[in-house]
Amino acid sequence: MSDPLLATYIHHLDPFAIQFTETFGIRWYGLAYVAGFVAAFLIIRWFVRMGASELKESQVADFVTICAVGTMVGGRLGYMFLYNFGEMMSNPLSIFDVMGGGMSSHGGIAGICIAAWFYARYTKKSWLGFGDSLVVVAPVGVFFGRLANFINGELYGRVTTSSWAMKFPDELHEVEKTSQGMAWVFPMEQLRALAEKASTVGPDLLARMNTVASTAQANGFDPHRPVANLLIETSRENEGFRAILGEILNPRHPSQLYEAVVEGLLPFLLLLVVRVYWKNLYHGIITGIFFILYAIGRILVENFREPDSSSIMGMTKGQFYSLFMIGIGIAFLAYAMKAKRRNHLPDLIAGNESGKRTS
Repeated sequence: MSDPLLATYIHHLDPFAIQFTETFGIRWYGLAYVAGFVAAFLIIRWFVRMGASELKESQVADFVTICAVGTMVGGRLGYMFLYNFGEMMSNPLSIFDVMGGGMSSHGGIAGICIAAWFYARYTKKSWLGFGDSLVVVAPVGVFFGRLANFINGELYGRVTTSSWAMKFPDELHEVEKTSQGMAWVFPMEQLRALAEKASTVGPDLLARMNTVASTAQANGFDPHRPVANLLIETSRENEGFRAILGEILNPRHPSQLYEAVVEGLLPFLLLLVVRVYWKNLYHGIITGIFFILYAIGRILVENFREPDSSSIMGMTKGQFYSLFMIGIGIAFLAYAMKAKRRNHLPDLIAGNESGKRTS
């Protein structure tokens, strides 16, 4: 059997766009959030100008800022509650360890919905009307976020023999269940053997590895994670070592790119067309469509993604939580058809029939 076309490609993109110190800099993941919020501001302002939103143009910046905060807080809390509940219970302060990573798209969606609700209450406008604009731009943020996941080499896919498979060094952090409990897929002995094998391309690698391991043990930590991080970082900088590391890695689906398209790009394009050409639909229609589209896309693409937590009823957590989103989407559609609420544009003259509220 011939090797997959891209199986020789070993991921080595740098998560830092600009790096100031060894651990501090501007990361692509952070820039993805910035790009998403800037895109949200520009697109929602466009909707306001075309008469597809009840917001005033002067309110767009405040609205996007509030929703940005909701997204960040909801994404972090969602990750801790849905995917890392045990650690949160044992160490509540881990919620604030944002530099350690961990954001949930489901939590982010919930956070942005709550933020929009508060702003709608404050401005005495339609929450679902605001939501119909938000859900058009939300997939843009998902798109940028998934691209950042790919750059980071995280949340990669399942093992495959497809011709476009790639190898991700972050696999060194994988664990598996054994009769003695959870164990590293690549134990320290194998990592040490890897460093010894790379003596010609990285003469000081084994010594650096021993130093990192000794420091971790002296501080009471398992040395595996910092050692794996050292090897991953070395693979980015050292092409010779990267080739040696690739010999033990599995070719996998680049599922982050699948998610960027299925959860981000395609829903954005479809919802944008609906928003532009049917800009005065009943409030909640577009929101309901988004919830259903996102959920179906997430359920499908999760089949290619390596599960990053335990399953629920034979499904990944991402698939399980997405089932509830389908129900929520259907509820939004039903409510929209019952309430029949349309835009009441702020700049229309009172008494203009097209500007009257319907309920």
